[in-house]
Amino acid sequence: MAILFVMFQSVFAWAAPAMDGIESLMGLLGQGVAALIPDAGAWGLVQSLLVDGLIGGVGSVLVFLPQILIIFAFIIALEDFGYMARAAFLMDKIMGGAGLHGRAFIPLLSSFACAIPGIMATRVIDNRRDRLTTILVAPLMTCSARIPVYVLIIAAFIPNETVWGFVNLQGLVMFGLYAAGIVSALTVSFVIRKILWRGSTEPFMMELPAYKVPDIKNVLFNLWLRAKIFINRAARIILPLMIAVWFLSTFPYPPEGATGPAIDYSFAGMIGHALAPLFQPIGFNWQMVVALVPGMAAREVAVAALGTVYSVADAENATGAMAGVLAANWSLATGLAFLAWYIFAPQCLPTLGVVRRETNSLRWTWIMIVYMFGLAYLAAFVTYRVAVALGGG
Repeated sequence: MAILFVMFQSVFAWAAPAMDGIESLMGLLGQGVAALIPDAGAWGLVQSLLVDGLIGGVGSVLVFLPQILIIFAFIIALEDFGYMARAAFLMDKIMGGAGLHGRAFIPLLSSFACAIPGIMATRVIDNRRDRLTTILVAPLMTCSARIPVYVLIIAAFIPNETVWGFVNLQGLVMFGLYAAGIVSALTVSFVIRKILWRGSTEPFMMELPAYKVPDIKNVLFNLWLRAKIFINRAARIILPLMIAVWFLSTFPYPPEGATGPAIDYSFAGMIGHALAPLFQPIGFNWQMVVALVPGMAAREVAVAALGTVYSVADAENATGAMAGVLAANWSLATGLAFLAWYIFAPQCLPTLGVVRRETNSLRWTWIMIVYMFGLAYLAAFVTYRVAVALGGG
């Protein structure tokens, strides 16, 4: 717990200069493109696509790369130290009490990076029921794709101040979100074992590696691989989706005499307003609903979608940090509800595809989808109502 605590304190303490640099660079890039391309006729559409859609959308995700690399630096170094295998033994008794096999620790730990390799790593668990339980709870572990969402909302609504004389409040909230994911995974696995099947888990045996000083070259090489994967993901998944979100947010044009913002008359506005009543009880506005739809492809896409939607809706005033834009448009209760939603919601179609393949069952895939969306809606509802009652509405 202490190591996790230090890790998330460092995410906010160390990454700020690099994030500010990337944010400034993206801002200058957007201004440069806007200055080169005239804002008239068809060229105005090209400018809007490049500045609001691509730079505003993809840039709002790339800015979180330093924080993701800091977390991975800790994880890679701890693996090289030989600490992770010992942590598995430390956690075996706790995980056994929750109905998880000791071998589940490594797949669940891998899920901090991404649930897909974590789910695939469950193949080391021989017992089918133990393996299935681990697969069902692995997506509850906070993967790196959630980091941009968490960091954005925390920066927007949690003040950057020190509590108890030495603890950064934003880092403390981040630690709490990760802890919530871990506790929820253990709780769900306990319920699964009590309701679906019972019986003790098999003993956990694994050879402990020797303690050693991490190889700096290995750490840097693995960090480079993680950065390349993140950037490739932004190019392959986020970039095409941002073009789609920009198109939906721009067309059709508002009718003559329209008084509302242009985006209200667009396809995105129509979709958001149509689905908004379903999410109104948990405090989500229609822009958030629009972001959740492409966010099913990958969790961090929601951040890019919000950047695109708010840039198109208010291009003149949404040029600053995205966190400031959200703080001006959302209430505290809404921001906290969005965090609660992302702890549980299965906002990742590739993960669901891997679950289908590894379980060889549509039934278990749908069970995961239903229970995770149910938990997400319930958690967001309770969080929103409590925050409103405490004056955060």
